[in-house]
Amino acid sequence: MGVLQTLKERSNTTCELCGTSEGLRQYTIPPSLNENVDNDVLLCNTCFDQVEGHAEMDPNHWRCLNESMWSEHVAVQIMAWRMLQRLRNEGWPKDLLDMMYLNDDALALASATGEDKDSSEQIIHRDFNGVELKTGDAVVLIKDLKVKGTSMVAKQGTVVKNIRLDYNNEKYIEGKVGTQQIVIVTDYVKKT
Repeated sequence: MGVLQTLKERSNTTCELCGTSEGLRQYTIPPSLNENVDNDVLLCNTCFDQVEGHAEMDPNHWRCLNESMWSEHVAVQIMAWRMLQRLRNEGWPKDLLDMMYLNDDALALASATGEDKDSSEQIIHRDFNGVELKTGDAVVLIKDLKVKGTSMVAKQGTVVKNIRLDYNNEKYIEGKVGTQQIVIVTDYVKKT
């Protein structure tokens, strides 16, 4: 059985954050690269767009976290914690965060993206032109890059889709070139 089908069974075919049953999609929690039930959640389009930053945050939509933060599934708890962190200046999310408990491993993964830091402390990835990069963006290589440890050369003009950010270093992103997952220095990419 595939990950998506398992997520649908686990969630009774509803968004694991807000509970709606329309427009559902699988979401792999950054910085995870591998799709599996432990790293993925089932989200509706509304939650997905706000999680990814494609839509403006609607604090009232996220009042649903009052229930989903108590999920038995760690991936759902991590996403609830991250969204509460983003909204902590609203007041009510801080109260929920004070009640929430994550074990050490889950907390380390939840805080890996810096959601709990002020904007002045967060690591921001920028391409060659200074444009901010986000998880899931597509970039183009602006020069040929030799891939360390292989004989492969990633050619200038290669499009790398669905990048992941290294949340410990603002200069590194990860993406697939062909079948090879590689780390790329942001100085050599341009956002498409």
